[in-house]
Amino acid sequence: QVPLVESGGGLVQAGGSLRLSCAASGTIFRANNMAWYRQAPGKQRELVAYIRTTRTTAYAESVKGRFTISRDNDKNTVFLQMSSLKPEDTAVYYCNAGTDYFSDYNWGPYWGQGTQVTVSS
Repeated sequence: QVPLVESGGGLVQAGGSLRLSCAASGTIFRANNMAWYRQAPGKQRELVAYIRTTRTTAYAESVKGRFTISRDNDKNTVFLQMSSLKPEDTAVYYCNAGTDYFSDYNWGPYWGQGTQVTVSS
């Protein structure tokens, strides 16, 4: 069974919106905090947002006020609602799950394969 499966990526104009989804197995989802990371071409992977099992959230400064992370415990799915998109948001977005804290240099053991988000000028 694939631990995490992302969907919802695509091509969007600057200023547009997109919603990403990450589906997990029930056992993984219920036991872990969830996060979204992204990696742009030629750039290091960075933490975008995370949500704990308690539904508390945190965001990277670059996306605060534009992105919203949420989770549906009944569907074992985490979402990333992306609004006011900018070309610099262009990246492969990855779902991640773990029980420890998240940062640009610390992440959980479970990864999705990624979904491409491209924002045109």
